[in-house]
Amino acid sequence: MDAASGENAPADYAESRLIAIPADPADVPPALAALQSTPEWWLALPAGARLVGLVVSRPDMPSIVAQREALSRFGVPIEGFRHPAPETGETWEERLTRLFGRLGAGDVVVVTDTRALGRDASEETRTVAELRRRSVIVKVLDRG
Repeated sequence: MDAASGENAPADYAESRLIAIPADPADVPPALAALQSTPEWWLALPAGARLVGLVVSRPDMPSIVAQREALSRFGVPIEGFRHPAPETGETWEERLTRLFGRLGAGDVVVVTDTRALGRDASEETRTVAELRRRSVIVKVLDRG
């Protein structure tokens, strides 16, 4: 919900529910079977959306080079690539605020690991919730 306007954000209307997947592969609906055999569903993004890669320099993360290579393989444009140096003095919250200010509804943020979204599980959860509230899609390449 947008506290300033009192209106719900588009992502607030999203529903989650379990989908029963048959144990026998022969019983899988044709549409679902078609998606399973191709990776296109994973690469999909809304029309007009930007693909934005997030790279984080921390000891608990893969190297910047490894993150960039993974994002590039996924299709994230790397031209004009910059990342904030650890010595900038920015807090994690300041970095997130700056990131949120550059993203629009429908944009897709791609990270190599969920740890790029926070320093612990609580921060990761809050970051994903805020991105969802802003109708930003998150794709994690290494789902572990």
